[in-house]
Amino acid sequence: MPSQTLDIIGTANHSHFQESFNSEMSSVPFSGSYNILAVDDSPDNLFLIESILDNENYNIVCVESGEAAIESIHKNPPDLVLLDVMMPGMDGYEVTRQLRQDLSVSYIPILLITAHDQSSLVEGLDAGADDFIHKPVDVNELQARVRSLLRLKRSIDAQYTMIRQRDDFVARLTHDLRTPLVAANRMLKLCKEDSFGCISDEAKDAVNSVIRNNDHLLSMVNTLLEVYRHEAGHKALTFSRVNLFDIAETVVEELTPIAQEKHISCQLSLDHGAQDLDKSSFDLEGDYLELRRVLTNLVGNAIKFTDEGTVNVSLAVQSEPPINVPVATQESLHWLCVAVEDTGMGIAKTDHKEIFAWFRQGKHRRSGNGLGLHLSQRIAILHGGGIGVESEPGQGSRFTLCLPQQPTT
Repeated sequence: MPSQTLDIIGTANHSHFQESFNSEMSSVPFSGSYNILAVDDSPDNLFLIESILDNENYNIVCVESGEAAIESIHKNPPDLVLLDVMMPGMDGYEVTRQLRQDLSVSYIPILLITAHDQSSLVEGLDAGADDFIHKPVDVNELQARVRSLLRLKRSIDAQYTMIRQRDDFVARLTHDLRTPLVAANRMLKLCKEDSFGCISDEAKDAVNSVIRNNDHLLSMVNTLLEVYRHEAGHKALTFSRVNLFDIAETVVEELTPIAQEKHISCQLSLDHGAQDLDKSSFDLEGDYLELRRVLTNLVGNAIKFTDEGTVNVSLAVQSEPPINVPVATQESLHWLCVAVEDTGMGIAKTDHKEIFAWFRQGKHRRSGNGLGLHLSQRIAILHGGGIGVESEPGQGSRFTLCLPQQPTT
């Protein structure tokens, strides 16, 4: 046996451990086979891993560098990665970090193989590894850890499949709910217009109440449907040249009557540094309908939670975003920001981090279904930006939408 093999295996009795492995594997229920990627700069170590895991349930792919591992994972994602820590160029820690930071790669268990002390274990786990094993490797321990991580992978995949099925069911259900709600409202409006005979004023008031409730329910259904479309990746944005000032102006005009009913003012203004700018300074590439949805939600919430005072919508052009943008964005020429500030009840700082979470309802009695802000943040992120919040109880709230403005091509 070559000297290098002593670094990876603690016994030379290959036939003994192979018989033991096959016997143990036969008692474990498997469905299909698993793809395993082994990464090590030593061909002898890779050969031994293939020998140890020689089983009909495993398809082993071997590569000899971290760079090759990243490329292989993107081309054909495995079910498990066996990763040597010390390799020239990109070591195991860096491979692990890159995989965990790459949102395009679904979860893959990573087993680090290391010859180093406890500090390397801590670094590996902090980088995102799921388990580790020390050299020289004990054959039975390696087999057990592989089986354990593959069970974990199978469990997570099954859970993900159930979530996708649930999301698909809810999306179909919400879509199907829209038709009877729209049809019911049409019939109720005909009744209100005396199309089927005259009805009393009291009956018309009751019909109006039902129509309002149906409209509210329809709005909830539409929002839920949009959220599931985004979550499932079925929502495709249509980008074109749009003007953020025009969108904000349209939204404020539409919602001003609602604010007037509450005897509060809703104003649109330019930030001090933007008052001398031309209107075209607010052009950007975006989805008009989706950005309008975001601003409608932000301004509508401000009006909803403000009983007296003002709701001010201001636009600014800045060189850097005044908020923490949730995603890494390419360098932009400028950042276009829309701040929606109210004099409402405010939000506790402890709730700021969770306010954009899915189904995260506020504690106030007027709080909705917890979908609007979540959907708005997702739309902002898909545009390369984000939404930030500044608020304290009794001091009002300020929500800021920031979007990158790319140079005109």
